[in-house]
Amino acid sequence: MIFDGDYPMALGLAYNRDLTRPISEVRSAQPVPGTQRSGDDSQTMASLPEMRRGRVAAALVKVVVDQHRHGAIMPGGPRSDELAYARGMGQMAYYRILEVKGEARILRTGADVKSLFTQWERAKDTSRLPVGFLLGMEGSDPVLWPDQTEEWYDLGLRVISIGHYGPARYGGGTGTGVNEGLYEGGPALLKEMDRLGMILDVTHTSDRCVRQSLEIFNGPLLASHQNCRALVPGERQHPDDILKAVIGRGGVIGASMDSWMLTKKVEKDWSGRIPMKRTDYYKREDVTLEDVADHIDYVNQLAGDSLHSAIGGDTDGQGGAVGAPADVDTVADYMKLVPIFEKRGYKAADIKNMMYRNWQRFCEKWLPEK
Repeated sequence: MIFDGDYPMALGLAYNRDLTRPISEVRSAQPVPGTQRSGDDSQTMASLPEMRRGRVAAALVKVVVDQHRHGAIMPGGPRSDELAYARGMGQMAYYRILEVKGEARILRTGADVKSLFTQWERAKDTSRLPVGFLLGMEGSDPVLWPDQTEEWYDLGLRVISIGHYGPARYGGGTGTGVNEGLYEGGPALLKEMDRLGMILDVTHTSDRCVRQSLEIFNGPLLASHQNCRALVPGERQHPDDILKAVIGRGGVIGASMDSWMLTKKVEKDWSGRIPMKRTDYYKREDVTLEDVADHIDYVNQLAGDSLHSAIGGDTDGQGGAVGAPADVDTVADYMKLVPIFEKRGYKAADIKNMMYRNWQRFCEKWLPEK
């Protein structure tokens, strides 16, 4: 099975995609008259039926809102606090209605995780099973003040990262450089997350901001979709000391499928407002799942075992299949990592760890017991 450590599924709201449909139907859907296309439907990598076909039993799905402010990188961000909050709550409502309809199961507790994976392990046919959703927030903008964190927690949110792209509400994200730190309110947010037993995602957060956070936050850490700067230079990847800090606290590091984070041909400038076109710098076939395996293996070498590495697809967050490794068309192709690990000498137990068990064990340990 697979546990995808990063699927910003709610972006489908902006793209107006019906992700309850088979992937072929999502890709071939006709545009709705009068609406603007935010993404290329033909490049869609995941839908709920496709996840079931690929045995993707669960994913860390995200609330993603980047409020417009000075230094913002992402286009089209909400102009006000109220709009940022409302967009985030809308994405939460999307995940919750999928649960009500039986398409998904929100993983609020360790018991939820255990029962979901037991169900998937026992099922001969997974085509009608609910997909597990661990709810996370990528960037902290929808949390308008630290005390409001409890409201999000009560709705099922369990993971927050301080940053995403540009300056977030509580600290520096990707594109602010490696020396941007926590902002006013950041320490209070971290303390409130600690009190509630929430999980800190260090992904998309500047080096200094992460290091400052680790001095305040005492709870569990993960890196949902974060690659290794030692292999691919650039601020979006993490240096060894941060990777080791996550490992040292028993965390898990998911390897991103974004080819910008995998190519060794160019160091991307993450601060630009206009996305750099990949094909201007490298060919799609230059990046494969072998490169993903390199980052997973690097984490294993840092840790001295296979207990802290995983998949963090950034599924559809990188623009769809065009931004993924050449041998990935849909999320089901993540399973192609298995023979790659086998050729590298990994045993079956190690491969299961990397494909899903590390995320599963982490969630069972750190989510509320019941």
